[in-house]
Amino acid sequence: MTDTVTVEVDQSRCASSGNCADLAPAVFTQDDDSGVVVLLDAQPGADLHDAVSQAENLCPARAILVRR
Repeated sequence: MTDTVTVEVDQSRCASSGNCADLAPAVFTQDDDSGVVVLLDAQPGADLHDAVSQAENLCPARAILVRR
């Protein structure tokens, strides 16, 4: 994986499953009221790249995009 990744989320697609927040809580959280994903860090460090890739792959709504 490259040294830099950029994470994008599409809140309108989010199904509020919480997988992303469970896998990478330093990068994603959920809105307290709606449960929709909230992006905390659009350019996470290399130590989080595997976790954000997992979150992207496991998102049931495909609301996460990781650009490498």
